[in-house]
Parts: sequence; C-alpha cells; structure tokens
Amino acid sequence: MTTALLQSTYFGPVQWYQKLYRFDHCVIEQYDSYQKQTYRNRCIIATANGLQVLTVPVEHLSPITHNVPPVTKDLRISDHNQWRRVHWNALQSAYSESPFFDYYADDIRPFFEQKYEFLVDFNDAIRQKMCELLDIHPNVERSSAYTPAISHQLSGIVDYRDTIHAKHPQPDPDFTPKKYWQVFQHKHGFLPNLSILDLLFCMGPEAVFYL
Repeated sequence: MTTALLQSTYFGPVQWYQKLYRFDHCVIEQYDSYQKQTYRNRCIIATANGLQVLTVPVEHLSPITHNVPPVTKDLRISDHNQWRRVHWNALQSAYSESPFFDYYADDIRPFFEQKYEFLVDFNDAIRQKMCELLDIHPNVERSSAYTPAISHQLSGIVDYRDTIHAKHPQPDPDFTPKKYWQVFQHKHGFLPNLSILDLLFCMGPEAVFYL
C-alpha cells in the first residue's frame, strides 16, 4: 500500500484531489510549520480577468517568536475583511455561467456562511464535501506527528507537501493536467490545475474522469 503525504488545502487544486483518488491511503499533514502563499489557506480560480487568488485570513494562538512560524493545526480563521462574502461573490461572478454552478451551489454556499474556528477543521470539512460531490471515497487521516521529509524513502510514503505548492510547484511526473471546458477558455486558453471547484462547476458528474 502506498501513501500520499499532503498539505491541508482550501478547495485544493485538481492535482491534490488526484492524489486522494489514486492513492490507497492519504495522510494530511497538520503538524508542519505554516507558510504563507500556499494552498493551506488559498485557492486559485479563473475569472473574466484571468486568475484570481482567494485567501482565507488566519490568526494563530500565539505571536511568532524567534522567527519560528506557527504549526498549521493551531491556525485560527480570522473574520478579517468579510472574506466569506468576498469569496462567495467571486465564485458567483466567475462560475454563474458554468453548466453546474447552480447544481452545486447549495452544497458549497454553507462554507461561506458557517464559521469554523480552526483552518484544518474547515479544510477537512471542505475535503469531505468535495469527495462526496466527486463521488470518490479516499482513505484519509490527519497526521498525528510531523513526518520528516526523509522518512518517505523507506516507508512507502510519497511526499507531495512541497510538490503541490501554489507559488513554487515542484515537478510531478504522475500529474499531467487533462484539458476540459472552462468558462473563460475563449479569452485565456485552458488554465491548468485550478481549484477543484473550477473542474466541478465546469464538468459536474464527469469531473472524476479528469482526476
């Protein structure tokens, strides 16, 4: 049995959900050090003006001291700048003309109405709902301790924590984005590896065939 080691993600990219679908077992790291500009608290969607990044503002239990970042599991979600309303409005604007936005809207909207205290709990609830909508049934657990990067060499673990990265993705020979119809493809061409929401709203029940 092979295991994929993954970051926690906020409506993660297609590549991330591909790992959930294809691996026998997935572990979501929650004891890693939080880094800005990662999929932990951001997703990328396609809009009329091109790519748009949606970021969940976070707080942490205690101030960062001695340049040591907080642990991901300790991150609390902030209510700063009414981000829930901003994100939902952005999704409506970007995908209202997609074939399946109205079909899935009632499943997705509650994530922008209900408040979660911790980011990892919020992300986990999103992951469960997205897997339900995609009709995939991965074997997933959260990490119980931090897994050092070298441990995967002997343990059957494939470490994707740095590979699937919003700003600095690393080569992944097992992932080749499959083209599908997108709302603004006529303006921007096909934009690969966006948030799973892009695939779901555009392809609906057929989304699973692109993982």
